[in-house]
Amino acid sequence: MKFLKLLLLFTVISFNLNAQNNSKLKNNQQENITYAIRNVNIIPMTKENKVIEKATVLIKENKIHSINKPIPKNATIIDGKDKWLIPGLIDMHVHTLADGSPFVIYPTKGPLVSFNTQYNLTPYIANGVTTVFDLGARPEHFGQRNEIIRGDVIGPRMALAKVIGGKKSNPTAKNPFDGRNAVRSAKEEGYEFIKVYTWLNEETFKAVIDEAKKQNMKVVGHIPIAFKGKQAKDFFVPHFSLIAHAEELSKQTDDFSYEKAQEYARLAKDNDTWLIPNLTNMLSISQQAKSVQSLKNLQGFKYVHPLIQSKWLTSNGYYGASEKLIEYYKKLYDFHILIVKAFKEAGVPMVAGTDAGISGIIWGFSLHSELKLLVDAGLTNEEALASATRLSAEWLEIDSKIGTIETGKFADLILLEENPLDNISNTQKISGVFVNGKWIDRSKIDIMLSDVEKWNNANKERYDWKELLNSLKN
Repeated sequence: MKFLKLLLLFTVISFNLNAQNNSKLKNNQQENITYAIRNVNIIPMTKENKVIEKATVLIKENKIHSINKPIPKNATIIDGKDKWLIPGLIDMHVHTLADGSPFVIYPTKGPLVSFNTQYNLTPYIANGVTTVFDLGARPEHFGQRNEIIRGDVIGPRMALAKVIGGKKSNPTAKNPFDGRNAVRSAKEEGYEFIKVYTWLNEETFKAVIDEAKKQNMKVVGHIPIAFKGKQAKDFFVPHFSLIAHAEELSKQTDDFSYEKAQEYARLAKDNDTWLIPNLTNMLSISQQAKSVQSLKNLQGFKYVHPLIQSKWLTSNGYYGASEKLIEYYKKLYDFHILIVKAFKEAGVPMVAGTDAGISGIIWGFSLHSELKLLVDAGLTNEEALASATRLSAEWLEIDSKIGTIETGKFADLILLEENPLDNISNTQKISGVFVNGKWIDRSKIDIMLSDVEKWNNANKERYDWKELLNSLKN
């Protein structure tokens, strides 16, 4: 009897292993297609960035296998004639939707709101955003990343930052001891970066950054309001290496002159602090302050989940601002443009980020808007592209893997109909996208977007933001 039980157990285990192996084999067969993009113009986005015209790019086993080498007989050919190949784009400031609840309702209770992960991530992929940096990451985002890695959904690479603040964050830290413990906990939980937040006091802010350095975790984030009225050099703390918005600088001063922008740039340069200008953010806030109906006209709004559409339209925190406040927003935006000019002049690296996910800023679509605004603010088309490719990969310390088109790097690529070096808006003219070596052509992209739109339209009546808030009270 004992022998029979062991035999049965061995049979079950063997069956499960065979099933898993067959599934993996099937996925590998799908992923291991060799692609050859033929006769394409490559914009490699290396520092030299010498365009390679009428080239052949071979993609094999999710990497760039070769450039201008012979094409194997089994390769799937993609016609790149008169098209332009650039690295996949990186949005360095996003807030991706994920399942969750505002608090624990009772043990074993699942999330109050659930989302379809593929529908969440489709707008990124449709816009060629193949890597994102989530600056409000939660455990649910690890789950999303695992789904992507397993191949269950098509999505971008995800870098995750844990928020530490003095309030309105999880965790909160009101003193240096708590701040250091929060950093250590984030490290143990698997977060790769720390985001410092608005309401930290000065001592805790510095302690969090110091502990992050000890834990080999880079720091991004806000400049706490505790520094308001103090000298700017006080908040340029060593190892505070990326500012999340130009707004973090403008809120520290009432002097919106170019000289002030230049002071910030000098201090940033000396401290090796990079900047996410995030021009999209303040422009969107200004527009919503005047009218929420303008949201409906945003490119990509129909791909926003119905619950979030309802929230943006019916519980908009920006709408209804006074004329005085709207004028203040305009002054801030104008100053942010001066900051971009000053940082460029000083040679401080800037990376593209949009705050995608906050009201009025739509995942994927917003990055193209940000690139256009950066060019309008004084960057060249090439500099704007670098901010969303090579430089972002460099700050994330994954530039050996993505960010440029070079042999051996992961095949995260965008095939464009027209040259973005001529017109930055050409980044939107997408013929197809490679996501970790998986080819998604224009027709597939359109189908994926259509699936999201159809689901949103079919389920719109089920979601009401105010009703959800009322249900929490009950």
